Amino acid sequence: MRRSTSNLVAGTSVIAVALALAAARVGHVASKESSMGREPTGQTGVANIRVSPSGYDITPLPPERVAALAATLDPEAYRVTQHAGTEPAFCGNLVDNHREGVYTCVVCGLPLFASEHKFDSGTGWPSFFRPLDGTHLVERIDRSHAMVRTEILCARCGAHLGHVFADGPRPTGQRYCVNSAALAFHEVGTPLPPESQPLALATAYFAAGCFWGVEYAFSLVPGVVDVASGYQNGHTANPTYREVCSDTTGHAEAVKVTFDPARVSYETLVRFFFEIHDPTTLNRQGPDVGSQYRSAIFTVDEGQRETALRVMAELSASGPFRGRRIVTAVEPAGPFWPAEEYHQDYIEKTGRACHIDIAAARRAAGIADP
Repeated sequence: MRRSTSNLVAGTSVIAVALALAAARVGHVASKESSMGREPTGQTGVANIRVSPSGYDITPLPPERVAALAATLDPEAYRVTQHAGTEPAFCGNLVDNHREGVYTCVVCGLPLFASEHKFDSGTGWPSFFRPLDGTHLVERIDRSHAMVRTEILCARCGAHLGHVFADGPRPTGQRYCVNSAALAFHEVGTPLPPESQPLALATAYFAAGCFWGVEYAFSLVPGVVDVASGYQNGHTANPTYREVCSDTTGHAEAVKVTFDPARVSYETLVRFFFEIHDPTTLNRQGPDVGSQYRSAIFTVDEGQRETALRVMAELSASGPFRGRRIVTAVEPAGPFWPAEEYHQDYIEKTGRACHIDIAAARRAAGIADP
């Protein structure tokens, strides 16, 4: 699933390539509408990563990291980005840049604008009618210099970029007026540095009884980007909750876990899965009985299958399951049908619990009890 944006070729739409790469990473089978770009589900009080709709890590950097990055800047870039400075009009090196490419934050490297959205505003500063991804920017009111303006900052490092005005061209009517000193330009055909590339996200699927608690538990794991509840590995299309509960469709209540392999391994997720439920009870978890509540791991490739079977064999030979047969099914992942919206983030919305011991799940995720 790992791909690189370093192979962009001339003539290709930069933003289209970025979005296509991101979409390829997060999709394996049918999925719910992405919640990326907001805080991950169930993350109350939990530090985790934020990912934009186009697949970039937009987790705010800690102040000490920002300070270290800013220390490498030239004086003008430092003044502009760290002290909300403004470079003189028509003096920036990117005002008249007409090459195709991506404009990234000079501090942290987050892609901010694409050349196809740049236009000549005549103001003396690089101008764009839209950002590459709106979640890559933060807007706030700026009342300095006896004016009221909308300041724009990098969502990841907080660098001052410039301001946005409602006097731009169609179709947005916006003019993002940006300091050249706040940007780094990467021409199409040249490699983007690692900090400017989308995350190489991966997907895992687990069934461990009622999906409400399973979804919440996995959302606690550092490195998990998103968790969705749904129905999987049955023999009907687009099943409803009522149909699945009838125990006639063959589906399991499952969760789709989108994660960053650079932060958490698939094996770690598998081991966490075995810690949050009882894999020795057939078609049952707690008070819930039926094949829809079965224990299962639905794998997307041979590597995941081998990992799941190896961990199961290890746990069967030693540890808490020694002497008890693990009945968890390991099967290729079939279509994942998202559950109805009211099932998503159910525990967070309602405060209700299910068979999952939330306190134990927090401890398994390495989170101290509040």
